[in-house]
Amino acid sequence: MKILLLDSNHPILKSGLENLGFQCDEDFTSSKEKIEDKIKNYDGIVIRSRFAIDSCFIDNASNLKFIARVGAGLENIDTEYASKKGIRLIAAPEGNRNAVGEHSLAMLLSLFNKLNKADREVRQGKWLREGNRGIELDGKTVGIIGYGNMGKAFAKKLKGFDVEVFCYDIKPNIGDNNAIQIPIEELRKKVDVLSLHTPETSLTINMIDTEFIRAFTKPFWLINTGRGKSIVTKNLVKALQSGKILGAGLDVLEYEKSSFENLFLDDTLPEAFQYLINADNVILSPHVAGWTIESKGKLAQTIVDKIKTVYT
Repeated sequence: MKILLLDSNHPILKSGLENLGFQCDEDFTSSKEKIEDKIKNYDGIVIRSRFAIDSCFIDNASNLKFIARVGAGLENIDTEYASKKGIRLIAAPEGNRNAVGEHSLAMLLSLFNKLNKADREVRQGKWLREGNRGIELDGKTVGIIGYGNMGKAFAKKLKGFDVEVFCYDIKPNIGDNNAIQIPIEELRKKVDVLSLHTPETSLTINMIDTEFIRAFTKPFWLINTGRGKSIVTKNLVKALQSGKILGAGLDVLEYEKSSFENLFLDDTLPEAFQYLINADNVILSPHVAGWTIESKGKLAQTIVDKIKTVYT
């Protein structure tokens, strides 16, 4: 089998596949159109987020048996069309779930203890102790929406704290010893902290809007290490301004391009984003929750292992 590697990855990806007997070619620079011209020569492709795998691309891939994405989600692939064509889809959420769990916890603790604000002030020569008095996680109730690999990893990290953890997911019976599964209506009544770990689907795009936020009984803290388009940013800003949302940790933003490599193509910043970058109760990171030194190797190895299971 011939495999085309479309993005640079950890070296163990290529070496692992070649050790299994696959021929691996690399093309990290050609345009999508040039890739389409030769994709019929390959049995499999491995991609991160370089470009979208749409129906036109798939139609040109007449011999393709699988598409592997070195990441957690498959939203840059027309999964329905690929499945109709009999193409197997492979992702690697197991590879970076621990990293996402740790990053989510780090964002939450940083918000609670005002670490970004305090650090910035001390660097400016300000020593404002009372203004940086934090709050403790113990005694709080945490709600997780999306209880797959990432949600479960975050819940596991919370085991060391005296907290109640609940989860909501469209799949039934997936709660465990780390989180009790409850209906969304009940979750809205209980939580002090809401953490999103959902993929990008038609159900999750613009999920967190004004109506959704208002349905919560208490003001709450919001963490999003899932997908940026789950939150309507201008609605989030209004909730931050009103105090309904007490603070937000955002590793992802709705403005991200499909490749996740860029935010804006020009220098025009939306008004809502300008508010976020100046807010003391908001922490932002550039879609790196699952982007650790360790996860780079784990993601690659996960893809190798999954291809090995199916094709050797």
